[in-house]
Amino acid sequence: MLKSNPWFTALPQAVRETMLRESEIVRLRRGEMLFRQGDPPGGMYALVRGALKVSSLREDGREAILVVMEAGTWFGEISLIDGEPRTHDATSVGTSEVLVLPRPVFDALMERADFARAVASMLASRLRLTYGMVEDANLRSTRARVARRLLLLARGNAALVSAPRPHLTVSQEALAMMLGISRQTLSKELKLLEQQDIIRIGYRCIEVISEAGLREADC
Repeated sequence: MLKSNPWFTALPQAVRETMLRESEIVRLRRGEMLFRQGDPPGGMYALVRGALKVSSLREDGREAILVVMEAGTWFGEISLIDGEPRTHDATSVGTSEVLVLPRPVFDALMERADFARAVASMLASRLRLTYGMVEDANLRSTRARVARRLLLLARGNAALVSAPRPHLTVSQEALAMMLGISRQTLSKELKLLEQQDIIRIGYRCIEVISEAGLREADC
């Protein structure tokens, strides 16, 4: 799955080989946490198999889901750069496998200009995504926001996959939390998209049938 990530495949071969050689695989069961909010940064991660949700708890105890990541995604670099604790929980949605690049190896690779530029590019992509989400929340209709988020999930959130994923491992409850809307409102919008043969709703998953249809709805 790592080969589906253009960010990783664009790195020099020597860097890729070092990352794979020095990393270890961690296997997680459903509901098991990779890290918790407040944990010190232990490494950079790549999701090899399965899905992880990134979330935090609100003051009233309710969960706020930022994103659900699928296989092929690299993440966890921000805390390694600024040295601050993890800002969210990362929890396995099902059975997952995660590649862990230890912090000392990451720090050594950051001495290379090519790797440092690649990490900066990843951060820039995430920042653009954040700006877009803020704009969506303030300027776009609910339907456009739903379509945009499905497109982002299909393309690995920061457009770091080479081709869109047709099957999204995300429940309607989690998607509603990501968008900050009610489960009922989301269900209504998803059913309209399904009636237009743009998506197909499954159990704890959504299949993207027409990416073009989502792009048309995202306006």
